[in-house]
Amino acid sequence: MDGNDTPKSGKCPVMHGAITETGSSVMDWWPKALNLDILHQHDTKPNPLHGFNYREEVKSLDFDALKKDLSALMTDSQDWWPADWGHYGGLMIRMSWHAAGTYRIQDGRGGAGTGNHRFAPLNSWPDNANLDKARRLLWPIKKKYGNKLSWADLMVLAGTVAYETMGLKTYGFAFGREDIWHPEKDVYWGAEREWLAPSDERYGDVANPATMENPLAAVQMGLIYVNPEGVNGQPDPLKTAAQVRETFARMAMNDEETVALTAGGHTVGKTHGNGRAEDLGPEPEAADLFEQGLGWNNHKGRGIGRDTVTSGIEGAWTTHPTKWDMGYFKLLFGYEWALQKSPAGAWQWEPVDIADEDRPVDVEDPSIRVTPIMTDADMAMKMDPTYRAICEKFMADPAAFDDAFARAWFKLTHRDMGPKERYIGPEAPSEDLIWQDPVPAGNAGYDIALTKDKIAASGLSISDMVTTAWDSARTFRGSDLRGGANGARIRLAPQKDWEGNEPDRLARVLGVLEPIAAQTGASIADVIVLAGNYGVEQAAKAAGFDIKLPFAPGRGDATDAMTDADSFKYLEPLADGFRNWVKKDYAVTPEEMLLDRAQLMGLSAPEMTCLIGGMRVIGTNYGGTKHGVFTDREGALTTDFFVNLTDMGFKWEPKGSNLYAIVDRRTGAEKFTATRVDLVFGSNSVLRSYAEVYAQDDNQEKFIHDFVAAWTKVMNADRFDLA
Repeated sequence: MDGNDTPKSGKCPVMHGAITETGSSVMDWWPKALNLDILHQHDTKPNPLHGFNYREEVKSLDFDALKKDLSALMTDSQDWWPADWGHYGGLMIRMSWHAAGTYRIQDGRGGAGTGNHRFAPLNSWPDNANLDKARRLLWPIKKKYGNKLSWADLMVLAGTVAYETMGLKTYGFAFGREDIWHPEKDVYWGAEREWLAPSDERYGDVANPATMENPLAAVQMGLIYVNPEGVNGQPDPLKTAAQVRETFARMAMNDEETVALTAGGHTVGKTHGNGRAEDLGPEPEAADLFEQGLGWNNHKGRGIGRDTVTSGIEGAWTTHPTKWDMGYFKLLFGYEWALQKSPAGAWQWEPVDIADEDRPVDVEDPSIRVTPIMTDADMAMKMDPTYRAICEKFMADPAAFDDAFARAWFKLTHRDMGPKERYIGPEAPSEDLIWQDPVPAGNAGYDIALTKDKIAASGLSISDMVTTAWDSARTFRGSDLRGGANGARIRLAPQKDWEGNEPDRLARVLGVLEPIAAQTGASIADVIVLAGNYGVEQAAKAAGFDIKLPFAPGRGDATDAMTDADSFKYLEPLADGFRNWVKKDYAVTPEEMLLDRAQLMGLSAPEMTCLIGGMRVIGTNYGGTKHGVFTDREGALTTDFFVNLTDMGFKWEPKGSNLYAIVDRRTGAEKFTATRVDLVFGSNSVLRSYAEVYAQDDNQEKFIHDFVAAWTKVMNADRFDLA
């Protein structure tokens, strides 16, 4: 550098000892290597509030003052981004909807529960255009209430309050969503490398919506639901209806909820396409520094008010877009509709010969009347026979529509929050809803020692006890806080019949444990976990360690009436690397499926490693197979899995599809067999580093304590009362 510290021309002043480009990684050289990042994505280091307990702090929030401030904001317009008709309600509702609407039932990921809408890729999706303005409008309120109010809660509450200011009686609202501090890496949004790529790319057959790639729900990359112009942008309401039905089902909504949400969502607000889309600047993540995180800015024209471009479709759905009423149904069913192009060139439906009094007024000049519109998805509500019948029911009973929408909106915005016990705030509803997976309170006052004695005398093997407890608990998903051991739903449909639960073995074990629960007053859920703990203790004892696992009683037993069996089918494991089982061959490898399950269960890579090694030697493999059981002392909680995996006296040879042999280098004799899930702990450099820790002679006791801690974490993952 010269005297004024200006870099010389052509010279880069940065020492490239680190890769700083987004998406770059030292592992980019080896794209097929197992990527463990999803297990460590929410480390405490990026969190500026380390040690802060949001769920406790939010309880001291002035809820009434916050709602008053949000209500005032709705009509407190700002010059830089004026509100349509002087009311931000439509914008705030769209923000809340698009934050929550990414939820999909297949893996429980997505949704509004983490404030992920602030980060890429969601903050820059085409379907989220101009929602950056909604978040920025909320900043003064977030600044005022500070740490007591998360972005995640605020973004959902803003839409709910918007509906209330427009006249809807909402079902309720619960606080308790905790913010994350960097983009989520575990959510698969699709393989496309282009925004709004043709939906054919994620379907086996685009004419059959059920062939959409799992776990995806939206029809195209960068959309929340369906293309509003029609399938691949080609209007055809009946084809769109089929996509709507599949997409909303994958977001946990039935037909009635779908109609209620579509009609209720389009009762207020408008679409924006009165300008040239090509005049818009890049999305937030691609915008220049001076834009300060705002995207889609128009520096060639006004780009605001009546000249705003977002979706490209232009117009409101109803006559009074800032009022909750039945106007959506009145216009949709009161007129015939014809295809037209918006000023931005998008397909939209417009009414034929509409009465002037049914036209909404211009967003800036109330003396001007404009033409309302419908999207292809709206026309689907009219033309699909099932959707039409539901619409007609709502038209005949407006109170039923109000209630159906309020409940569906609550479900949409709370689906990923977990059970009702996690709800915080004065407006959290008390009603038990089937989609909340309710579990009755359990008895914590029974004699645990007596119960444990009966388990010990039951004749069940260590493998039986540990396997059953694991199968009961492994359904937990940290993504939407469903599943887990609480409720003992493993004994109910559909779980009792899942292939991965070995129904015959499960029925035999439950036949022993259920009478013990009845005799002692304990819940079956508690007895299942207590038996698993006892099995681990016996396995540790066989390895020479006398330990007692921590146990917290109080789990309850769910009933069939409390269980939405149809929605629970999505929790069925298709593979469980911890039990060395894969239902069939899949496009992804067994070790990738192991990572997915470990991440959903909230495990770190070291915890996953420890559990794998321990469960192998205890003997919990599916069907009793010996793959990965690298020990001559099966049933004892030893470090033998790691010792033999790293023993240089052995070599590994392929033996078949997902099957390998460990061969003694000196004699050539086969010693053990293994699967890909076993061998990855020796082949992956990071996982091998963990395996070597447990293979060391001085870490046998550490392994026992680490296994117990990880096991207890899994057993208690759904015990939100212990948090």
